[in-house]
Amino acid sequence: MKIQVLIDNIESFDANSRRKLFGEWGLSVYTEFEGKRYLLDTGASHLFSKNAAVVGVDLSKVDVGVLSHAHYDHSDGMARFFALNKTAPFYLRKGAGENCYHAGKLFGRIPYHYYIGIHKGYLKRFADRIRFAEGDMQIAPNVYLVPHKTPGLERIGEAAHLSVKENGVYRYDSFDHEQSLVFNTSKGLFVMNSCSHGGADNIVKEIETTFPGKKIYAILGGFHLFRYKDDVVRAFAERLHALDVQKIYTGHCTGNRAYEILHEVLGDRAEQMRCGMTIEL
Repeated sequence: MKIQVLIDNIESFDANSRRKLFGEWGLSVYTEFEGKRYLLDTGASHLFSKNAAVVGVDLSKVDVGVLSHAHYDHSDGMARFFALNKTAPFYLRKGAGENCYHAGKLFGRIPYHYYIGIHKGYLKRFADRIRFAEGDMQIAPNVYLVPHKTPGLERIGEAAHLSVKENGVYRYDSFDHEQSLVFNTSKGLFVMNSCSHGGADNIVKEIETTFPGKKIYAILGGFHLFRYKDDVVRAFAERLHALDVQKIYTGHCTGNRAYEILHEVLGDRAEQMRCGMTIEL
């Protein structure tokens, strides 16, 4: 198994080509596993494809694409991917739509919402390439898509000021558009969930329930901790430590200060993602 981070917040430098790898607020991860190539998310622009070319990843040969959730910073590069790759199906969770918003209050009292979802019109424009996943879904031998199964995630949506609009009405996001990409490797389950809005600790428990008796070796993704206070992050890190996941690869929406706390609690189990990072099992 070989994993390469094509886009993360932290830019980098490719030693082989001596070229810069551009970072942005987003995530895109390329994986080679058991003879197939997978792309998880496309970042917030075309930059994932530029970085892919620098590190020698041929996106035209990707076999399967997956969108972790319906936010712009993971989906706005979809058009670029479809321009480069003419065949790969692209899996979204059935709950995904062009309807995700960030909620807030001006002056602490006037509600407002601004759009943070999939580029308007993409779902119709690329309907022939998009597949909608329902329930637990196997997309290849030893490769699965798993939705959230934890009740009450609207509380996390409220705390994160995230909402969806349905029939003209806003509700707090329950993250029914979010899914985990799971690889059953020789070392155990390798879980990818790009923002883990529903809580990375909850996701680990969900995967344990989905695959009873299987050990979770690693989880990769952003943990959406950049807005949280230190004590909240530390409590989360302690919960993650108790779940005994061996490797944690995190970046993007985790945040620098949150990563420092994670590393304090988890030690070398936690690694900071960056553009061009390569993981091999």
